[in-house]
Amino acid sequence: MYVIKVIPNNELHKTIPLLRELNPHISENTLKERQNEMVANNYRCVGMFLDDELIGISGVWILIKYYVGKHVELDNVYLKKEYQGKGLGQQMVSWILDYAKSLGCEASELNCYIHNDGGNKFWSSQGYEAIGYHYQRKLT
Repeated sequence: MYVIKVIPNNELHKTIPLLRELNPHISENTLKERQNEMVANNYRCVGMFLDDELIGISGVWILIKYYVGKHVELDNVYLKKEYQGKGLGQQMVSWILDYAKSLGCEASELNCYIHNDGGNKFWSSQGYEAIGYHYQRKLT
């Protein structure tokens, strides 16, 4: 049976193996350090569990911006490969959106890499629209 829930901050270390699969170019130590900083800045993480096994994650940020109001931003959404394509991602997104509505959110946003064709197809199927570009400039 699948269970979706917010992972308590003191259990977030359980997400590191999945974050490593999603971000293999980032060291485990860096992921842990960033996660600690993120938690201090209102970060939450939703997990999908099969029995006691963590099979999917999504970072959740509750933000307020002028152009969209209070919204949920999904971040580092990942489902283990063997569970992809079975409708579980859709279940997790639906749970997160219901959670966001319960917190008074008006919308949902996320970033998806331009060349992530599978991800872009998935997000479009979930009702998301590409409305702009996300630019980044490194300062170091």
